[in-house]
Amino acid sequence: MLIFCSDASTGMSADEVGNAAAAMEGCEEWTRDMESRGFLRGGAGLRPSDEARTLRVRDEQVLLSDGPFAETRDQIGGFSLLECPGPDEALEAAAGHPWARVGQIEVRPVWEP
Repeated sequence: MLIFCSDASTGMSADEVGNAAAAMEGCEEWTRDMESRGFLRGGAGLRPSDEARTLRVRDEQVLLSDGPFAETRDQIGGFSLLECPGPDEALEAAAGHPWARVGQIEVRPVWEP
């Protein structure tokens, strides 16, 4: 799974906004490439983190909080689920994604029983 992140704590300069917009436009080409290679299995962009709710159950009580429950400035903005022959191909796919140039991409294997 490719998890697309960026630092949500800082405002973006005009150049950074332009770079992010260009990266978003480049996503369509990357998606077509992953589909043609048979790698892409799904994915989605996520609404901003300030629209999130975090749920935990402790002692049979449901606890809700607004926003993400994370001790980090990095926020998840979306994901793509790939099925690649191996980890090298997954890293190559991530390196080719336009978001790698403006944010960061966590590449994580999916837990399989």
